[in-house]
Amino acid sequence: MLFFRMPKVLFTEPCFDHLSIAAKVLYGLMLDRMQLSVRNEWFDEEGRAFIYYTLKNIQKDLRCANQKATKLLVELETIGLIERKNPGQGKPTMIYVKKFDGVL
Repeated sequence: MLFFRMPKVLFTEPCFDHLSIAAKVLYGLMLDRMQLSVRNEWFDEEGRAFIYYTLKNIQKDLRCANQKATKLLVELETIGLIERKNPGQGKPTMIYVKKFDGVL
C-alpha cells in the first residue's frame, strides 16, 4: 500500500489557515513528485530540482476542472509554496516546490 506524506504544519500553523484543503493536498502530491525529480536528477541550470505537473494531470489526480486546478496553483504560488517558470516554445511549465524555513 502506498501513501502520500503531507506536512502536518499545513494543518496546524495559523499562517496556512486560509489555504484550501485541496491546495494542501496538491502540495503533498507535488512533494511526492519532487522526490522522483531529485532521484532522476531533474535540475535546472542553477541546480534547483523541479517537477512537471500539467493542469491536465492535476485535474485528473484531484478530479477537478481546469478552473479549480488553476486556482489551486495560484493559491500555492501566492503563499510561496511553489514557483512556476514557463520555459516557452510549447514546453511544459517547470514547477519549483519550495520548503518553508523552520517547518519542513
